Amino acid sequence: MIIRRFFLNLIGGLSLCLGILGIFLPILPTTPFVLLSSACFMRSSPRFHRWLSEHATFGPIITNWHQYRAVSQKVKWRGALVMIASFSFSIYVVPHDWLKIMLLVMLLGLLSWFIRLPVIEHLADQEENH
Repeated sequence: MIIRRFFLNLIGGLSLCLGILGIFLPILPTTPFVLLSSACFMRSSPRFHRWLSEHATFGPIITNWHQYRAVSQKVKWRGALVMIASFSFSIYVVPHDWLKIMLLVMLLGLLSWFIRLPVIEHLADQEENH
């Protein structure tokens, strides 16, 4: 039980760091890392989860996802573009055709799920979407 909490806290902390970097680096998407961090902290540290949920920047992202299972249109477009760019680079770099095909199938599956996420716009003017 203690080991599980440790690893969940570790993964939550690392994903939160990547989410914070994603605010400044356009290549890293903030939202998925913040949501992963929230999920980890929900299971391992109620204090960190509460802090993250009440945070001025990250709280609305988490609330929006928990209440509506939706993302803003801007987040959806950014996420799709980053996925396409990173998978395209990976497909270009890998040497084997079977890996290229597998990456393409993974990209299509991930994009088909991601694009189908509901869009919510009443939070579009809040800080996490700028």
